[in-house]
Amino acid sequence: MTTSLVAKVKSRMFIVAHRRARTMLDGEYGSVFRGRSLDFDDLRAYNAGDEVRDIDWKASARYGAPLVRRYAAVRRQTVLLVADTGRNMAAVSRGGDAKKDVAVMALGVLGYLAHRHGDLIALVSGNAESSSSLPPRGGEAHLEVLLRRVDEAVAPDGGRSDLTAQLAHVARTVAQRTLLVVVADEAAIDDEDEALIRRLAAQHEILWLTVRDAELAGPDAPRRSYDVADGGVLLSLLADAGDVLADYRRLVDERNDRREALLTRLGIVEGHVDSVDGVLPAIFRLLEKHRRGR
Repeated sequence: MTTSLVAKVKSRMFIVAHRRARTMLDGEYGSVFRGRSLDFDDLRAYNAGDEVRDIDWKASARYGAPLVRRYAAVRRQTVLLVADTGRNMAAVSRGGDAKKDVAVMALGVLGYLAHRHGDLIALVSGNAESSSSLPPRGGEAHLEVLLRRVDEAVAPDGGRSDLTAQLAHVARTVAQRTLLVVVADEAAIDDEDEALIRRLAAQHEILWLTVRDAELAGPDAPRRSYDVADGGVLLSLLADAGDVLADYRRLVDERNDRREALLTRLGIVEGHVDSVDGVLPAIFRLLEKHRRGR
């Protein structure tokens, strides 16, 4: 019997993360929609990390301890998850896990947070050959279908990765303003991508989570590995030469610096994750960074 991917996500959230951490993660997610059609809901005890401006001082004085206001959305929001399912995601992440597994866990955590808050979840995924979408719906069963779609689509012999194709699909098909959550690897951004991302950022709010690639050069690199993009052998022994290693790292840094600089200019918050174990803290940092930047 196939293990539920949602069950794996919930196990990690409710076993690895203690109750206080889960409460803070819920609070950070809720802050994404702060100020958007939100009504006062109730009061709860103040937790570390809560916004000071949300403290209800009069109620706190009566209660004898700090209380913060909680808000509920008047209508359900839509969270659109955008995922690269090309063969690049079948490669290994910096922490040693398959990038696909890291991406599925990240999508699962964000999707489950959306579910807990009553929001709708949609998906756009694909590779250079085709893009597909799942419409916005609620519920764990829908989240399971979404995660399964991503998990089963990624394979070493699958289509070439092309995040641009997925973003272009969103630009063509999604008219209503929504929250886009992009989960991809260390994608290179060219002029075409820049124009497309700029267009999307003007219409939607975007959170970007980058799954870091494995080190392919230097002492921590595997002695023999393969490039999933073309099947070629990567001879890391050759990269021990100082000039080769320096050039490789310079190119990687330039690629990542361009992407990070563009996202920063457009007000898009980017987070980074190395492994499945690092997903929860990475998402917390991403949401916290978004809240502090608003």
